[in-house]
Amino acid sequence: MNSWRLSWAYLWAKPLTTLLNLVLLSLALATMSFLMLMNHQISQAFEKEIAGIDVVVGAKGSPMQLILSGVFQIDVPPGNVPLSAVQELKAHPMVARVVPISLGDSYSSYRIVGSNTDYMSFYEAELRAGQIWDGPMQAVLGANVAQKMALKIGDEFLGSHGLSEGGHTHEKSIYRVVGILKPKQASIDNLIITSLESVWKVHEDEMAVDAEDLELLKQEREVTMALVQYKTPMAALSFPRFVNTKTQMQAAAPALEITRLLSMLGVGTDVLQAFAGILLLTACLSVFIALWGSLKERQQDLALLRMLGASAPKMAWIVLSESLVLALVASLIGLLLGQIMVVMIAKMLALEGSLLLAAFNWPIELWSIPIIATVIALVAACVPAISVYRMNVLLVLQKRT
Repeated sequence: MNSWRLSWAYLWAKPLTTLLNLVLLSLALATMSFLMLMNHQISQAFEKEIAGIDVVVGAKGSPMQLILSGVFQIDVPPGNVPLSAVQELKAHPMVARVVPISLGDSYSSYRIVGSNTDYMSFYEAELRAGQIWDGPMQAVLGANVAQKMALKIGDEFLGSHGLSEGGHTHEKSIYRVVGILKPKQASIDNLIITSLESVWKVHEDEMAVDAEDLELLKQEREVTMALVQYKTPMAALSFPRFVNTKTQMQAAAPALEITRLLSMLGVGTDVLQAFAGILLLTACLSVFIALWGSLKERQQDLALLRMLGASAPKMAWIVLSESLVLALVASLIGLLLGQIMVVMIAKMLALEGSLLLAAFNWPIELWSIPIIATVIALVAACVPAISVYRMNVLLVLQKRT
């Protein structure tokens, strides 16, 4: 007698009840796997992106906006700051490195970032092909940009104003691809990187009416923000205060702002965790009621199996295996639904393929899903299994007669 096959047959003897239990348990496990995937991916992405960046200096406004736009490339920057003000930061005794960046243009929704070669060192980016730019209007592509736009070394393209599609195209300014980066699973994969001079040239050539006006624009050059690295961790206590009080700029610490962001997201996460917990309790109770009800109806069959030689532990195991089969199927469905939910959220938030969300990851935390399902199954089936184990066969058969 195959216990698993018999359990499967017992489960589908009442398909509606089994489907209800399966839906409840699957939804609870899907919600839990979704939360685990989101927390793992977002936390991992944040840690990877802010590595080496101690503070971001930019225009006054929202510190969170400054971090999201300058580090994660998923928001609009608050404004520009004078290049001269950023260069003065290099003289600060606690500053080891200042990397200015300029945003504002894009190509087919991929952002064009003007900076110097130090920008790529934050991500430890390496060239897959070509070389780093050595003059204006040369660009190095992130791995995703090169792949999705089918661009190769020597190809040319036109940037457009704005950080999304639909902006004014800079017809007179043609970029040429000189390098392609290796994939890093970071925001740099979705960027087009060029020199600051390229970004300035695009806008100065369009805005200047004569040579004198062009020279004036060069003297008033701006950048969007600067990524700053400290010489010593002690600078975190004084440097941001110096920038916020002594300059017309603001300093935002990525670690601090991300902690704030995760704490805000934690409220929604707690609600979803409570919802998943309620679903799990409901599913556990539903499975228990279904097993207990079916046990009462199948007492005669189980008694006959005992008479035919099945042991009491064997009969108890049949009841337990019913619940375990249900938990196994629900685990598989829940894990699949959790991955699908991440894909849907990524598409809804336009983050598909970005640093934050990617489909079909398997963090170690997901192994807890089948474990939780097994525990729920054992709890739900515990009382019915004990009842079967202690069943008085003669008494049950006498009731039949």
